[in-house]
Amino acid sequence: MSNTELDLLRQQTNDLNLQILKLINERGRIVQEIGKTKEAQGINRYDPVRERAMLDSIIEHNDGPFEDSTIQHIFKEIFKAGLELQEDDHSKALLVSRKKKPENTIVNLKGETIGDGEQRFIIGPCAVESYEQVAEVAAAAKKQGLKLLRGGAFKPRTSPYDFQGLGVEGLKILKRVADEYDLAVISEIVNPEHIEQAINYIDVIQIGARNMQNFELLKAAGCVKKPVLLKRGLAATLKEFINAAEYIISQGNDQIILCERGIRTYETATRNTLDISAVPILKQETHLPVFVDVTHSTGRRDLLLPTAKAALAIGADGVMAEVHPDPSVALSDSAQQMDIPTFEKWLNELKPLVQLKA
Repeated sequence: MSNTELDLLRQQTNDLNLQILKLINERGRIVQEIGKTKEAQGINRYDPVRERAMLDSIIEHNDGPFEDSTIQHIFKEIFKAGLELQEDDHSKALLVSRKKKPENTIVNLKGETIGDGEQRFIIGPCAVESYEQVAEVAAAAKKQGLKLLRGGAFKPRTSPYDFQGLGVEGLKILKRVADEYDLAVISEIVNPEHIEQAINYIDVIQIGARNMQNFELLKAAGCVKKPVLLKRGLAATLKEFINAAEYIISQGNDQIILCERGIRTYETATRNTLDISAVPILKQETHLPVFVDVTHSTGRRDLLLPTAKAALAIGADGVMAEVHPDPSVALSDSAQQMDIPTFEKWLNELKPLVQLKA
């Protein structure tokens, strides 16, 4: 074969490549329209029955030289790319998406800014048990220069016989301590009806793992002008987590902090499995700040320091951990809370690793 013949065949191949490209892009635009129509009608984007029928029809018309299996593989990749194109369109439309808002959202908690490049700490007891208990932890936090205090007033527990929290009385204790020590307080709300009352006492509404898909609670939190700390569900995918945040922001409240707190796996060495890779993924996919709860993700005091180091190193906006004056007598989760001397040592080891604003 002469060079002229070879060049001619190569040119024909190049021309066909461009024709295929044009057809694939045309198909992609039609698939996008199909996706919008399906979304409007509430139909699932992926239809395995139709995909199988399309593949069978294509194979029937295959006259070589490619084997049927090769043709099937090629078109499955085309179908997959079309489905991803539909999903990408959907993610562009999400209000929490970084594609929608490239710059970071900064959440202001009584002057403490989250998401501005400086890493922060939230500490406090698992549950509010008394004024004295919370005040002692608040004093320790204040001494270390921290401004964010957590404490559970409503405690959704796995067993109905476990301590369920002090309720509104616990919120009042948090408010008193916050005022006395000039701290911002964070507490979980489990019922949409409690939000209007709770915002009089707390600075941040926490929505816990077990309520991540309590859609009425998410919408209620989105309707008030109060920051929300949203924890990932114990079996939630990151896509589900992001969509839960979308429920809040769609109601007008963009002051949201995402919190990775570990997911349930087959591993029993820790209370949950800390999905540390969730941090960079969430920061790439959304414009919201991301915290890591090292206490609930591990359930072990001996792992709080290395996991906190990992969270800071991977770029989390902050770390949450539980501190109790005397964990041995705590009414909930005693094994995972630090006492105050342990907390001080823990924080002193982490401070040199903290990123500060440029």
